[in-house]
Amino acid sequence: MICNRFEGVGADGFVVLQKHSNYAYQWDFYNSDGSSAKMCGNASRCVGLYAYLYALAPKQHSFLSGKGIIHIDIQKEYYPYCVRTQLGEYEVLDFFDQWGFFDTGVPHLVYLADSLEEFEDFPLDEMAKMRKIYNANVNIALESKEGIRVKTFERGVEGITLACGTGMASVVAYLNEIKKEKQYSFTLIPPSGEKLRFALEKNNISFEGEVKRIAQCKIELKNFGVI
Repeated sequence: MICNRFEGVGADGFVVLQKHSNYAYQWDFYNSDGSSAKMCGNASRCVGLYAYLYALAPKQHSFLSGKGIIHIDIQKEYYPYCVRTQLGEYEVLDFFDQWGFFDTGVPHLVYLADSLEEFEDFPLDEMAKMRKIYNANVNIALESKEGIRVKTFERGVEGITLACGTGMASVVAYLNEIKKEKQYSFTLIPPSGEKLRFALEKNNISFEGEVKRIAQCKIELKNFGVI
């Protein structure tokens, strides 16, 4: 109800920070439909900035996610904010046909399109079908001069999201596995039009980009019929 774009605040997900004895904090992450997920790359950047701005953690800190330990680096502490997240190692789950299947905190399917037309016209119903069969997010990617364009059909959102950090990370993993000449830095461009910088070191993926602080919200749960 809180994430509803018409009768709530409007968001792709909702995160709760909790105290932890060994790390700056731990989180509970929920998709907009109320389902839980172990990891969300973009949410980790938002949470890292939130924790820093509210003096819950220093510029460089670590927190515990469902995936494991996530490292945060606030690279620019004033507007426009810039945050770097160390996502950790990816896992190769499978390769079949032209698809790659990876775990970058959550499971992702990756398909590399051959042309701009194929990228733009890839059937949404096929992405939805693949998402249900494999219980995974589905990513279509296209290499271009500006960077690697990516669109992600995301679980919990059940549609194309403006940006998915772990999805873009899975595309980096796919390219790392299929390329004979290894590449260690990547620029990825999701539907939001942002250019996010990814780095790869021994299967460890990190990425950085701007984080926007939009507003401060006071939520009365009783208005949602919760209390």
